[in-house]
Amino acid sequence: MEYRKLGNTGIDLSILGFGASPMGDVFNVSDEKDGYRAVHYAIDYGVNFFDVSPFYGLTLAEKRLGNALEGKRDQVILATKCGRYDLQEFDFSEKRILKSVDESLSRLKTDYVDLLQLHDIEFVDKEQILNEAWPTLVKLKESGKARFIGITGLPVNYLSEITRNIEVDTVLSWAHYNLLEDEINRELVPLSKEKGFGLMNAAPLMQRILSDAPLPEWHRSPQAMKDMQSKLLTLCASYNVKLSDVAIRYALDHPDITTTIVGMCDLATITQNVSVLDSRIPEGLLKEIETLVAPVKNQMWFEGKAENNI
Repeated sequence: MEYRKLGNTGIDLSILGFGASPMGDVFNVSDEKDGYRAVHYAIDYGVNFFDVSPFYGLTLAEKRLGNALEGKRDQVILATKCGRYDLQEFDFSEKRILKSVDESLSRLKTDYVDLLQLHDIEFVDKEQILNEAWPTLVKLKESGKARFIGITGLPVNYLSEITRNIEVDTVLSWAHYNLLEDEINRELVPLSKEKGFGLMNAAPLMQRILSDAPLPEWHRSPQAMKDMQSKLLTLCASYNVKLSDVAIRYALDHPDITTTIVGMCDLATITQNVSVLDSRIPEGLLKEIETLVAPVKNQMWFEGKAENNI
């Protein structure tokens, strides 16, 4: 396993991060015990970063991850989030954040998290993020309930804008660095170097487009991008490699991203993903992929308030 520094935190994270959202049955019903085995296998093979949220499975993912980490808490860097609790339930008030963190700590069976993040900040007013939610996280860091604090979201421009106004430890950008998207490079990568925060990437499989799994009904990518799945599967098969392996390897190879968070909930998936660490993308394949996806490159959907997506 390779490890990289998480900005100026002093923490070393495994370049492959364990995204626990599927443990909350976000994509399909999962086997709880298999999820525990997946977590234990990940730890045994050097994965030390686990990311979750009360939103995933409406607290189910946190509960299951907490159970899986019993007796192993000191072996991992544990991250959770606050502010988002359902598809349309957002509450970034000080009162709710303080309550939310205590609830998460109880479900995760710990008295602190290594990283606490504001979840999907594009859905609320900028003023509330800057003047209420963020100061609340600062208080929680000072109290010891969170060692480090950060923000997450979809629109990279907005993440950059907020980061220029506050001193974050980390930024988690999702769906903006993969075989179909590279907008993370435009502002967030140089800004992370300038300000010294740790940059994390999630959803390297673009919510299954870059895999052989069926797409969830709620997938919001443009149809032209969804249609890339079958074409990419055929292309990768001609090189005798799995599309998901290529997609993960591509994301892991970004030198300025500390960790790439991949959603996992079963032993077979974590075993396959760990094996990617010893793989390389076949010569010539990446060039063919770049040519194939060029017509749909960086076609991202809209989420959150319109003024936060400029």
